[in-house]
Amino acid sequence: MSSSEITKLNDKVKKEGAFLEALRLEIRKVMVGQDYLMERLMVALLANGHVLLEGVPGLAKTTAIKTLAMAVHANFQRLQFTPDMLPADLTGTLIYDQKSGDFVVKKGPLFANFILADEINRAPAKVQSALLEAMQERQVTIGPDTLLLPQPFLVLA
Repeated sequence: MSSSEITKLNDKVKKEGAFLEALRLEIRKVMVGQDYLMERLMVALLANGHVLLEGVPGLAKTTAIKTLAMAVHANFQRLQFTPDMLPADLTGTLIYDQKSGDFVVKKGPLFANFILADEINRAPAKVQSALLEAMQERQVTIGPDTLLLPQPFLVLA
C-alpha cells in the first residue's frame, strides 16, 4: 500500500469517526448511562448485522433502539410477537383493489429500518422462519413479488 493510499484511508477513517462521535453525542441527549449498549448497537448497524438483547423490563432497550433510529433518521417498528401470528402479519400480503381489478402489495411492518422483535420466543415456527429469512436475505416475497427491505435493516430481538 502506497503512502498516498494510506493517507486517503486515514482521512476516510477520521471522517467516519467524526460521524460516529456526532451520533454518540446525539444519542447521549436521550440515553444516560447506557454507553455500552449504544456502542454495541452502533457496531451492529455498521456491520449490517442484527442484535439479540436480553434483560429484565425497564432497562431502556426499546428507548435505546428508538433513539438510535431517530438519530440516523430511520423508521422504527416494534413488533409484539404472539402465538396466533401469521407470517403475513410481518411481511405483508396481497390486497384486491376493486378499482383496478388487480392485487396490490400491502407491505407489512418488516419494511421499517429498525425492527424491535419483542417476545420472539412466543411466535410460531413459521413466523420465526419468515423473520429469519428476512434477516438473512434482506428481502421478502409477497405472492409473486420479491421486495427488497430498506437499508439499513436492523432487527433487534
